This record gives sequence, C-alpha cells and structure tokens, in this order.
Amino acid sequence: MENKVAVIVLVSANVEWKIVRENFPGAHLKSSPYGEWFYAGHLIGAETARKFDLIYFHGGWGKIAAAGSAQYVIDRWSPELIVNLGTCGGFSGEIERGEIILVERTLVYDIIEQMGDYDEHIAHYSTDIDLSWLGEHYPLVVRKSLLVSGDRDLLVEDIPDLKARFHAVAGDWESGAIAWVASRNQVKCLILRGVTDLVSSQGGEAYGDIEVFAAAARPIMKRLIESLPEWVERANI
Repeated sequence: MENKVAVIVLVSANVEWKIVRENFPGAHLKSSPYGEWFYAGHLIGAETARKFDLIYFHGGWGKIAAAGSAQYVIDRWSPELIVNLGTCGGFSGEIERGEIILVERTLVYDIIEQMGDYDEHIAHYSTDIDLSWLGEHYPLVVRKSLLVSGDRDLLVEDIPDLKARFHAVAGDWESGAIAWVASRNQVKCLILRGVTDLVSSQGGEAYGDIEVFAAAARPIMKRLIESLPEWVERANI
C-alpha cells in the first residue's frame, strides 16, 4: 500500500471525468488499470483554512469498473472517505433536472433471478449509507433519496415498477457498486449525483443525443466540485 490518502473522489462516466479535468487544467495526470487520476489540493475549514490533499480518480462506467476501482483505491491508499461525484437520470414527474441527490441508499435493480428468492438477491446488493457524520445544513440544496443502479440506461417500461416497488426517483450505473464495496470495507461513503435529464413514457431526453447529457453535466459537476471542501470538512479527517 502506498502512503495513506484520506479522501478519494471517484468519478465514473467518461464525460464526467472530462469535465473534472477541465476544472483542474494543471493537474499532473497519472494512470491506473481503470483510468487516470491526480492529486488536488483544496482549502477546507471555515475559520482556519488549511490545504487538504485528495485524489480524483476516474473509476470508469458501469458496475464492473465501479466495483473494481473502488476496491483498488481502498487497497492502494486506505482512504477514510470515498466520495462519488456524478450524474443520474431522473424519473419525469418525480424529480427535476438539476436537482442534487444525496444518496442514502443504493439498490442494484437489474438482477434477474429465476432459481431463488428475487427479493433476497435484491437485498444482498442493497446498501444503506450512514450519513450521520454529515450533521445538518448541507453545503448544497440536496434531496436525500434512494438511487437505483443498473448496467443500462433507464428503460421506459422499467420505471413504473421501480417507482412502485422501491419508491425510486432516479437511476445511474455505478452508485450501487461503489456503496456496496465501501460498506464491505467499512469506509465512509458520500455519493452526490445531479439529475441531467429525465425519462418519461415518451423516452429519455438525452437518448440518441449524448450532447444533451454532456451540456447538462457540466454545470452539475462544477457545483459538486466547488462544494466538495465543505462536505469533506464534515468528515473530521
């Protein structure tokens, strides 16, 4: 294991990572089996500001890369806190574009079990995230919610069941894997995801046009990065 780094920021999608790099143009990029990473310094502390070094790490898209990269950073740097900054797709009528979800529970929904108990398998890959250390009065206006994860964009036909069965309002590809790995390793986890686009019975706003997603992701990622020092300060690291 290398020298301990207290905070690792995992970023999943390629578009999200591109935006992170735009916000740190002078970063010295290094490589891993999963993607690029770099050290960054943030000033934290409202009264006595101090420089705090952390790592931004491109973990990759999808549950396989997300789980693998989460375990990789834990084994390599032994962080006290893993932060996942990113985006998600919202359910039309349940949430608005631009809302930030503070994830308090994750659930992997794209499991198809035909031999055993479906609910038991869903429960196995569901994770309750302990957010008690955050206190109150968050740095951003957020919505605390469950986030469902699957290795696919949201399908219109899945949404009624996801709403009815799990009371879900949004979904992504990676949060479920990151939260599960962090929990297994007893590492604090903070997941913040902003809604870039909505999916309704007519389809997805960004489906077939990734530029819609990219344009919406840029201001969301910027807000999350700018607020990061205040979130980290609450971890008392």
